[in-house]
Amino acid sequence: MEDRYRAAELQLGRNRSGLVKGWQIRPNWHKGRFWFAGDEGFTLVDPKAGGKRTGLTEDELVAALGARLPKHNPVESVSPDGRRVVFRDGHDLGVRVLETGEEILLTTDGTAERPYGVAPDAARYWMLLRRLGLPHPPPAVRWSPDSTKVLTHRLDNRGVPLMHLIESAPADGGRPVLHSYHYAVPGDDVLPRAEMIVFDAVTGEAVPSGGEPFPLHYTSPFVTGDAWWAEDGRAAYYLEHSRDVRTLSLRRLDPVSGEVTTLVEESGPTRVEARQVAMLPPSVRVLPQGVLWYSQRDGWGHLYLYGPTGEPVQLTSGEWAVHEVLHTDDRYVHFTANGLVEGDPYRRQVCRVALDGSGFARITQDDLDHEVSVADDGSCFLDSASTVTEPPVTTVRDWDGAVLVEVAAADVSELEASGWSAPERITVKAADGETDLYGVLHRPHGFDPESSYPVVDHVYPGPQVNRVSPAFDPGLIGYDAEALAALGFAVLALDGRGTPNRSKAFHDASYGAQAIAGHMDDHVAALRQLAETRPWLDLTRVGVCGSSGGGYAAVRAMLDHPEVFTVGVAESGSHDLRLYHPYVGDAYVGPFDEATYEHSANTTHAARLQGKLLLMHGELDDNVTPHLTMRLVNELIAADKDFDLIIVPGAEHLLLGYRHYTTRRRWDFLVRHLLGVEPPKDYQLAPIPLDTSFFTG
Repeated sequence: MEDRYRAAELQLGRNRSGLVKGWQIRPNWHKGRFWFAGDEGFTLVDPKAGGKRTGLTEDELVAALGARLPKHNPVESVSPDGRRVVFRDGHDLGVRVLETGEEILLTTDGTAERPYGVAPDAARYWMLLRRLGLPHPPPAVRWSPDSTKVLTHRLDNRGVPLMHLIESAPADGGRPVLHSYHYAVPGDDVLPRAEMIVFDAVTGEAVPSGGEPFPLHYTSPFVTGDAWWAEDGRAAYYLEHSRDVRTLSLRRLDPVSGEVTTLVEESGPTRVEARQVAMLPPSVRVLPQGVLWYSQRDGWGHLYLYGPTGEPVQLTSGEWAVHEVLHTDDRYVHFTANGLVEGDPYRRQVCRVALDGSGFARITQDDLDHEVSVADDGSCFLDSASTVTEPPVTTVRDWDGAVLVEVAAADVSELEASGWSAPERITVKAADGETDLYGVLHRPHGFDPESSYPVVDHVYPGPQVNRVSPAFDPGLIGYDAEALAALGFAVLALDGRGTPNRSKAFHDASYGAQAIAGHMDDHVAALRQLAETRPWLDLTRVGVCGSSGGGYAAVRAMLDHPEVFTVGVAESGSHDLRLYHPYVGDAYVGPFDEATYEHSANTTHAARLQGKLLLMHGELDDNVTPHLTMRLVNELIAADKDFDLIIVPGAEHLLLGYRHYTTRRRWDFLVRHLLGVEPPKDYQLAPIPLDTSFFTG
């Protein structure tokens, strides 16, 4: 098994990246050109000239760009002209002139209950920041395009209840430390509220918003991209949700008078969203022609233009969805879309449509998935085209789709030499027998179709994002699935009903019933269908694992389907939404109803546990607090159930800094109880270095 552990470790993200050459190009755009770092120095790509220069030193790159590389404090916000930064001073904000060091404080009356320019406590990653040696997160601000003004908000935490975490092993070796912070949960009367405000970056003069404070269910609109400036700096805009997330409003803020007006407002019977997937920027723009608005009102995510009459014109339509708005000009809006590739609705295609609704066209005319980065001047885009089985080819294209520069083609020969093989893209029917579902199936390393393999369902049920990527890059969660395949497991990853990037009805399948978010009955149906044509899948040995919402789903799978899932590992699980922040509850379950939330809680059904279960949680998880796991533990003990529990002192939600340990323990548990062999004694994974890229990209 030690050889398998070494092979599995190679599949983890930090190692796998080194086995594939010419992929994961991270462009740094500068005036229509971009550069990126590689193993052999820097590469500079000039789309207008149609060429690239490789192997540059930093000095050579700087000379070619005619500009210094951006280097600044990761917890400060740099102005567009590069002359000033916004910094945090306790609960206040200030501006510093970089050349002289001169500082002015924009505010002096900030408090813990009413701080400036920061996300709510529950989304502040304060424990991870401390481990990174950073005093606070970057300021929640937006500079005006001319670098003269700063848009931000002041939080109002008054009336928001406190959550408490205990640090049992502080670094100084002293007594346990109590950490308390504002943390609302579903059903609470009061959420953190945001009051928008504009500051003059030179004089410090403040212009308070005339609009009403609005609730923040989780994080700040400056973190999600829901607050921005007009290109001419004459207005600022922000998106605002109602408490039940069933009304979405676009506000205009006059930075001189503070006057707030409503440009567009939409309400619906379930949540109303500004984007297809929670982590994307909003697909909303304010244009000279009117407001470009994203809506699922016809059952699919499409674009509308609200012109001078105030009546919307639908620009896109059909049984497919706009994924992300990329760029707009005087005539067209360019975007990626799901549902246009036959046989795989998740693959993204680059498209455009005229602002009068005419001239819809696909810019990419293939069956690949396209990951896109738009040039800072909007002149072109970097396109990484791939599928789950086809490594990416990265090019620069113009908005007609013509290739301007061939940047890189991924070489997977070293990855294949490590024992990896491409996963299979699968299609199955949901438990309803009608709905098509999609996922990936990883074959074990050294696969032999005559053998029999245990199966691990690697879950994340959303409902705000997908578990499976349609691209070659499996994403952060996907690397662990490939590592499990190296250990000898067949690994399933599936997007069940109740997840995004499909129709509104598909996504709403979990609304009001978070207990079936991601529909674990869909996973059971998928396993049985797959085994009909793949007899090497041993359905007498099926395990399940996941983190956060995936930890919740892993336990729920064992409670609802004990005849299928006999071994499970749940990390950082959100086992009872009654004690989780309101974002998931209000948006994806609906207004608080005790009976609904009680039924959705794993704690309610703990007595149904039959298999082998390992629970892991960080004691300083300020997102999904450890109390959610401990309440499940309490019910398991009350039901006299056997289980394993690891509480990681000092660890936050993602267990960063401890992943080498928790990953190895997860592997050991699955190997011992599902594979049926003893894990290698004293095997240690290499620790993963912490860095600030989590905040700076």
